[in-house]
Amino acid sequence: MEEANYLTRHASRVYVVHRREEFRASKIMQDRVLANPKIEVLWNSKLDEITGQTEPFKKVTGVRLGNTVSGESKDMPIDGVFIAIGHKPNSEIFKEWLATDDNGYLKAEPYSSKTTIPGVFVCGDVADSVYRQAVTAAGTGCMAAIDAERFLEAEGH
Repeated sequence: MEEANYLTRHASRVYVVHRREEFRASKIMQDRVLANPKIEVLWNSKLDEITGQTEPFKKVTGVRLGNTVSGESKDMPIDGVFIAIGHKPNSEIFKEWLATDDNGYLKAEPYSSKTTIPGVFVCGDVADSVYRQAVTAAGTGCMAAIDAERFLEAEGH
């Protein structure tokens, strides 16, 4: 809920994809999200795939969502994805491409947010198995943004 509210400062629209039909967050956080006109909750949904283009550079162009009740799929055009997790890292979607530790947290190069794939960076709860706090997630988000900016600059973008 915190992340969704925060993202509305930087996005014109935020979609919360939620597996169930009710939140487990505190009542005050639920109320803030549900009252925010920039947030739309997609109940009983899960992220099945992130779609995009690879040329001239990698870019997110949409997602494929699955309905957890009906099993139906739908495609949504979007230009960014932010994955927030609970107490267990929701890294399964990345395991085919990115290394994880024994507990499922995504690995990065030491003192960096870089992964083994050039131009792909990890940050936040999915990369932080120790502290798991919003402040450290924001800090590693800043690191990833700086690393991404430097990468794009070096690539001439």
